[in-house]
Amino acid sequence: MVEAPANASRRAIPSWAAAQLSELLAAWGPPLTFGLRLWMSVSLALFLAFWLQLDNAYWAGTSAAIVCQPQLGASLRKGWYRMIGTLIGAVFCVVLTACFPQDRVLFLGGLALWGAACGLVATLLRNFAAYAAALAGYTAAIISSDQLGQTGGLNGEAFMLAITRASEICIGIVAAGIVLASTDVGSAPRRLAMLLANLSADMMRRFIDGLAMPARDLPDTQSIHREFTRKVIALDPIIDQSLGESSRLRYHSPVLQRAVDGLFAALAAWRALANHLVRMPDAQARQQAQAVLEDIPQELKDLSATVDPTLWTANPIRLRRICDTSAHRLASLEVDTPSMRLLLDRTAEMFAGTAAALNGLALLVADPARALPRRGFVRLRVADWLPALVNAGRAAVTIGAIELFWVVTGWPNGAGAITFAAITVILLAPRADQAYAFALNFALGTFLATVCAAIVEFVLLPGLQPETFLGFSLVIGLYLIPAGALMTRAWLPGLFVAAAVNFVPVLGPANQMSYDTTQFYNQALAIVVGVSVTALSFRLLPPLSPAFRVRRLLALTLRDLRHLAVGHGPSDWQGRVDSRLAAMPEQATPLQRARLLAARSIGGEIIRLRHVVHGLDRSCNVALFAAVLEQVLAALAEGERATVTDRLGRLDAVLAQHATDGPNIQDVLRAHASMLALSEALEEHAPYFFSGVSR
Repeated sequence: MVEAPANASRRAIPSWAAAQLSELLAAWGPPLTFGLRLWMSVSLALFLAFWLQLDNAYWAGTSAAIVCQPQLGASLRKGWYRMIGTLIGAVFCVVLTACFPQDRVLFLGGLALWGAACGLVATLLRNFAAYAAALAGYTAAIISSDQLGQTGGLNGEAFMLAITRASEICIGIVAAGIVLASTDVGSAPRRLAMLLANLSADMMRRFIDGLAMPARDLPDTQSIHREFTRKVIALDPIIDQSLGESSRLRYHSPVLQRAVDGLFAALAAWRALANHLVRMPDAQARQQAQAVLEDIPQELKDLSATVDPTLWTANPIRLRRICDTSAHRLASLEVDTPSMRLLLDRTAEMFAGTAAALNGLALLVADPARALPRRGFVRLRVADWLPALVNAGRAAVTIGAIELFWVVTGWPNGAGAITFAAITVILLAPRADQAYAFALNFALGTFLATVCAAIVEFVLLPGLQPETFLGFSLVIGLYLIPAGALMTRAWLPGLFVAAAVNFVPVLGPANQMSYDTTQFYNQALAIVVGVSVTALSFRLLPPLSPAFRVRRLLALTLRDLRHLAVGHGPSDWQGRVDSRLAAMPEQATPLQRARLLAARSIGGEIIRLRHVVHGLDRSCNVALFAAVLEQVLAALAEGERATVTDRLGRLDAVLAQHATDGPNIQDVLRAHASMLALSEALEEHAPYFFSGVSR
């Protein structure tokens, strides 16, 4: 009886230790695995560069470290765009040298302007396309620093230097790609497929539940819509990672863009339907919602009753066809009230948007029944030009200031400082309000890398006997593996990224290692100064604040909506607003996001009203319809609430005269339904649409 508790205690200790070990491995296993991949990539890149006897082999190792990402798709996509950016930057440097072969001032000025242009494009583009633009900017700075040397005079070797540096960078990219592709099978398409399936299933389930029991609590319904909006926006980086892992997905990338657009369209339609139901009397709302529910296929109702999203991935093509068929059937059903027409049409739009999402899902799961679509193009959608212009100005000032300092002081390592200032100021520009904190941590991480590189170069490497590449690789692995593991954690963003990436250029490995302390510290000082100047530039020339950017996005959308009302709006209205929804800072309030979504819906109703009214035949008074409609839209463009309300009433009366007979009664009801949806959205956000209040 006495020994039993002791034996139980001894048995419990190994169990507790095993549980702790399991938790530790689960937490640190993937980060350490990535650290190993980072070390192997850098080692392979350096080995190839040493074997080819390249001048500055450390650029190959640095490129491999930069390309490495915890996700395979991100790494491969980043490597591909890095190659593109490298080639563009190398070509520009050769052209710039040819234009100003003897004029150092114009050459440096052109370099600063090129950095500004690349900073602007890097802000306008997204994900790794933005990274390619940044690479084009600082690749030119890297090649230029080798040309300018210590005195600032061009040495006339631009072409050979461009080939050499581009080769070193591409070797690093290829080495990282080989290591990552051979050690990671990739999972981004599967993760994206599950996200799309979850979103589609959850949206359909909540939509059908709302019809079965119309929600009377509008704020709660709005919060659901806002959460779905946030989730749709979050798909963008996963899509880019998926494109990196599959050439088939890259070829059909417009399908994935249309899937995201379809989800936004489904949300807008769902929101308009919910707003209309909430404003109706309870009994009428339940009656009409039940009528719509009866027209929804039973299979979709059954799917909405389960929370298992894998049912959506089993056969997305069949579900897409069901949604397409349902959308066409609901849109063609004949009804006798504008209210019912609105509910059916918005339900049809909900299904059409879901069908587009299911088309993207079919592409991801490689459904054999799916016919591949024709290739299209993903449009560049600019949410706001001002942040890009601010980043371009900061890049020009920062690069120009350090160039001027170098010219005035004659600092021998000034060219290196220019290079790393260009790298960081262009690369961090798209981070917006997070850029200063990231740049500060990046500077601290560079300092940490400098200290550790000094220890490796002057303490560990001289003790290697014999000096072999294997021994050298094992020594740098002692640093790169833990640094790479810490790079994957969310602690102090930027610090461990800089500590991992800048270790190799500070160490400056070469075939014949030089242990010259003066040369080491001068090179390290140039890197630290270049990075630190960038952190200072983000403090002196800060990015636009989140609150200011939100107000601008709302103001620009309202301006475009008013232009659309008078017939001069953007051709891709929904795409323009979707880009602004995606560009909304995380600090934006739910109400501000709701106003953008409402503007998207109102713009869609304006386009639909014009299309429907102009499609009516001569049995209706088309001229009168069009005249009153343009009066309503003109008042909306002027922001005159009372006039809009009055003319909407007049348009309602005109439509009511033709809502009981005639061959195109359904078109008249459809126009009336769009007018109802427009007036309800305007009423819900009247302070924004009529007073321009963006807070």
